[in-house]
Amino acid sequence: MSYHENIKIVAFVGLSGSGKTSAVDYMTNKGYPKVYGGRVLYAAMAAAGIERTQENENRFRLESREQEGADYIAVRIDKEINDLINAGQRRIIVDGLYSWDEYKTMKRDFPGEMNVIAIVAPKHIRHHRLLTRPERPLTEAEANERDWREIEDIQKGGPIAIADHFVINDKDRNNLTMQIDKIMESINF
Repeated sequence: MSYHENIKIVAFVGLSGSGKTSAVDYMTNKGYPKVYGGRVLYAAMAAAGIERTQENENRFRLESREQEGADYIAVRIDKEINDLINAGQRRIIVDGLYSWDEYKTMKRDFPGEMNVIAIVAPKHIRHHRLLTRPERPLTEAEANERDWREIEDIQKGGPIAIADHFVINDKDRNNLTMQIDKIMESINF
């Protein structure tokens, strides 16, 4: 794919509980469209008649990578991004850039257009958020297991480590949004 004039794509990355969803929600509430990798996965699971549980999701994600390639979600997201661009969108949010292979695919397909912002927080804060969240709360043991699975099986660490920008989300939501606004201004989003 070639470079598009005046297009900015921001992908938020982070381990579970870091605040990535809060960052994405903040930007979409401002009216920016998003593409969501999880939706791609969940739609494929529904089409295959697979119940959406954490265990099924993990197994399906790994099997799909083996069958279709490690970047299969990014390939589908790329199409959605291009559809948005062709519809006139110039600022797009990506929720769900998970693996190193997905990162490489999207950086290749959108050179100079994509910025990756890592939302990071200390482990104890992330795990407390996971324990107290209203939907699908995780125990400490489950949170630790999820961290390991996201790092080893999904390869989430690469995109986080090489992100273009970092937000330390260890305070309140106002601090999170202030940092995001500052980055967005610096990249002319």
